[in-house]
Amino acid sequence: MLCLLGKHCPKHVCEWFSLLTVLVQWYLISFSPVVLTGEPKKFDPDFKGPIQNRGCTDIVCCIFFIVAIVGYVAVGILAWTHGDPRKVIYPTDSMGLYCGQGKLEKQPLLFYFNMMKCASPMVLLEFQCPTPQVCVEKCPDRTMTLVTAVGKTQDWEYYKSYCRADPGTKSVPQILQEKLCPAYLISSKPCKAFVFINAIFTGRQVAMKIFEDYTKSWYWILICLLIAVVVSLIFIVLLRYLAGIMVWVMIVMVIAVFAYGIVHCSIKYVNLKDTPGANITLQQLGFQPDFSVYLHIRQTWLAFIIILAILEVIIIIVLIFLRNRIRIAVELMKEASRAVGYVMSSLFYPIFTFFLLTIVIAYWGVTAVFLSTSSEPVYKVFNETVCPHARETCIPENFTLSNMKRDCPRSECLFAFYGGETPYHKYLIFLQFYNVFLFFWCANFVTALGQMTLAGAFASYYWAPNKPNDMPAFPLCASLGRSLRYHTGSLAFGSLILAIVQIIRVLLEYIDHKLKGAENKFAKFLLCCLKCCFWCLEKFIKFMNRNAYIMVAIYGKNFCRSARDAFFLLMRNVIRVVVLDKVTDFILFLGKLLIVGLVGIFAFFFFSGHTDAFKGAAPSLHYYWVPILTVLVGSYLIAHGFFSVYAMCVDTLFLCFCEDLERNDGSATRPYYMTTELRDILMKGTDAAQTPTSRDVAMQLTALDKTMEN
Repeated sequence: MLCLLGKHCPKHVCEWFSLLTVLVQWYLISFSPVVLTGEPKKFDPDFKGPIQNRGCTDIVCCIFFIVAIVGYVAVGILAWTHGDPRKVIYPTDSMGLYCGQGKLEKQPLLFYFNMMKCASPMVLLEFQCPTPQVCVEKCPDRTMTLVTAVGKTQDWEYYKSYCRADPGTKSVPQILQEKLCPAYLISSKPCKAFVFINAIFTGRQVAMKIFEDYTKSWYWILICLLIAVVVSLIFIVLLRYLAGIMVWVMIVMVIAVFAYGIVHCSIKYVNLKDTPGANITLQQLGFQPDFSVYLHIRQTWLAFIIILAILEVIIIIVLIFLRNRIRIAVELMKEASRAVGYVMSSLFYPIFTFFLLTIVIAYWGVTAVFLSTSSEPVYKVFNETVCPHARETCIPENFTLSNMKRDCPRSECLFAFYGGETPYHKYLIFLQFYNVFLFFWCANFVTALGQMTLAGAFASYYWAPNKPNDMPAFPLCASLGRSLRYHTGSLAFGSLILAIVQIIRVLLEYIDHKLKGAENKFAKFLLCCLKCCFWCLEKFIKFMNRNAYIMVAIYGKNFCRSARDAFFLLMRNVIRVVVLDKVTDFILFLGKLLIVGLVGIFAFFFFSGHTDAFKGAAPSLHYYWVPILTVLVGSYLIAHGFFSVYAMCVDTLFLCFCEDLERNDGSATRPYYMTTELRDILMKGTDAAQTPTSRDVAMQLTALDKTMEN
């Protein structure tokens, strides 16, 4: 700035400007590392890794969490007492009885007297046809009328199976007036289907075929998932001894798998060139329940080629820019492999986490179903002509003697829907909200417990002066015990913050769904911004919670203080975070993609029958993509479970390294706990760009003091 002023700057102005510049620089160097990034921890000769002598943290939140769990159990009991899942599984006749259940066990189908009544617009509002419905054993396979059936004994016996009650010797007009039997029968299948809900029935058929495919292929799906487990274990073991080679092999194989996908899709695209009907667009084809139809369209394979090519290019570009950092990250993976090797039980801890998450998901799902079916049957008046009591609530037991029946002789009291007017039914929506919120809270708590447990185990490895002799006998069990005994409140606190953000995101999605048809562009824009902001906030909170749990596992402090210490520690080492820690996460992600790709290719050739070697063994399926998608999702979850241990190990070692670097200086009195290899890895090429530490600040302050004296 002074050079720009040059000769035009008066002498006293230049002097004051120089002094102001020095003061600003002194302030930034003196206070910004402390204010913006916190004060580094000082050397403590008594510090020996994860502190054993610790107390309970965040007790208030622990108590609050226990009370919430007790309330969650109470909601479940209340739902199980009032709910009945049969309401969403089995059809209901006009009297509210379940077809296929109880005394109607042999009558699983629902028959409508007059299907034309179902075309009324009121059906869309009340979800019930204004016509009598009865449970029957099978749908009509003959076409006849009531008039013609009465005169023939055999036909009449068949016809009466579709009546609400035995008409006895009543005349045809009387039967029709009392609506005891339908006016006609039409050979049909299925019974419970209308024209305007034909898509729903088609979806049900697809669901039945998918279920049938699962019953035929579940054995082979389990075998494929077992292959994914074996492949993941092989990768973990090879990483333990050949980390450097395996990382580069992993990278090359990921590129090769994507390249093979592009080539395979290109061959399919070319082969369909002269096939009749293959050149129509996906828009022209529309939705088809048989997804295999799309594989006969050239545009489908073109879309696959474009998607795979974009992913391939992105991966290659990222690898080119990170090639030097990947070499350093490989060394970090080697250190993580040594830590995992000393705590081998950590590889199987994700099974425990998966088991707990299964319980949480199952409890939430069952409770949600029972809550949604804990209403009572509501009966309403239906009449073909004008009636002052139409759509009013009625009681079927005494309807024939009521004023409603007297005012509208041709009206009927039919089952309409499930609802209720009691206080329980009025607050049912709040119970559903509580169920969803506690689901997020408990799921986040289980995940947090796994993160803190693994962090404590790997921290025991890092802070052991003589590895592995100074490590505890069972580091994983010891860490799990500490987490549950002392830090349940901290786990609940971090999980609560994340659950609040997640439930807000759910509400925003609900509002967005309600505003689909709205024309207010500003409201849509504002909602989109809110969704984006809360998505970013959720990612940030997950990142901070993860590092906060590591600090809690090491020092035993409360959640807020641990989160603050972790945040400032990361800010003081922000270049290392981006350069090394996140590059390692990218490598682990490539490993997951490789396992999913290998198992997915095997599943594709096996279930599709495109290879002669598997044609005799592969089951005959309606949709071969069903088991393939199941295997892909399952393989990713399995690979994620194994590699998440490595990711947690890397994060823990990285945070411990940053702490070690600030606590100690490598001298005989203050030695580093890190290995020589790890110190060389993480200090290589990143020191120059780091935020000044306390020692750097002291040196710069001395230099500034001399400058001000001059």
